[in-house]
Amino acid sequence: MKLVVLGLSLSSSWGNCHATTFRALLKAFAVRGHDILFLERDVPWYRDQRDLADPSYCQLCFYDDLDDLARFTPEIAEADAVIVGSYVPEGVAVARFVQETAGGTTAVYDIDTPVTLAKLARGDYEYLSPEVIPGYDVYLSFTGGPTLDLLERRYRSPAARALYCSVDPNAYRPLEMPKRWDLSYLGTYSPDRQPTLERLLLEPARALPHRRFVVAGPQYPANIQWPANVERIEHCPPADHAAFYSASRFTLNVTRADMIAAGWSPSVRLFEAGACATSIVSDVWEGLDRIFAPDREIILARGPEQVIAALEGADATALGQAAQARVLAEHTAAIRVGELEQHLAEASVGKTRKSAA
Repeated sequence: MKLVVLGLSLSSSWGNCHATTFRALLKAFAVRGHDILFLERDVPWYRDQRDLADPSYCQLCFYDDLDDLARFTPEIAEADAVIVGSYVPEGVAVARFVQETAGGTTAVYDIDTPVTLAKLARGDYEYLSPEVIPGYDVYLSFTGGPTLDLLERRYRSPAARALYCSVDPNAYRPLEMPKRWDLSYLGTYSPDRQPTLERLLLEPARALPHRRFVVAGPQYPANIQWPANVERIEHCPPADHAAFYSASRFTLNVTRADMIAAGWSPSVRLFEAGACATSIVSDVWEGLDRIFAPDREIILARGPEQVIAALEGADATALGQAAQARVLAEHTAAIRVGELEQHLAEASVGKTRKSAA
């Protein structure tokens, strides 16, 4: 299969989780013999923070603007499938161009579905609009559950299918190293995540001065009062993620408000930490108990009390090993690519039938 992907970023993981998601998925896609072209808008904030300039599993090309994107018209027209990611700059115009140009199957891969739907509800069409959704043959959604019915019923997607994030187990695996932290958190600052981070990490840190904590990620405001036992790391690149998780007894998963409301939205961080056999403490949302078994594969925490109890008494080793087994059985990139191939094949059949009709 010849696949063209237009995504937010493949070259830089700075301040986004799209890069690691695409890297795992496309690497596994190439292993199955497919040919991939990734097109990325050349923007300064990623240009200055690139940690993957020349991937071995696909061709990575940059374009300056919509006019410059037009030079890839032959590749888009001849591809078997074209996927446009969420948060692609000028994504609505890109969607129109792709839908008018592509001869094969077209898909949107929304790694931010609940955020996207919240934006659509308030008329914010930054990268997707109700007008272009029906023009995609399949809507690949980071979120499963009832959201898929909503996309088909309200927004007239011909086919909405869950395509959760995944992990490359060769890049994310347990490493033999000392445990530096009792509880870690890896994530870019977000105003709607910060109250949960305060409740589930900073409050336990203040209550447990003998324990060690760390928060890694960019864009945190300078006025945050970090407890003395909370270490700060400005940026942890993907190459260091396995070491980061392996050095943590527990790691915290914090979910954005829109994703909590929608449910069924597992972050790639869940699968990455699980693949490293690191025990996970998470906030609570619908569908999470279908992805990890509570108390056996994950600790669910509504407040600091559950976090403190886990840090002081839970068997971190057993939890981490159980989470790892679940991830390797259900959420590797190789497994996800099989799902992607099936969704694209079904969408191709549906497109053919629609054209015939």
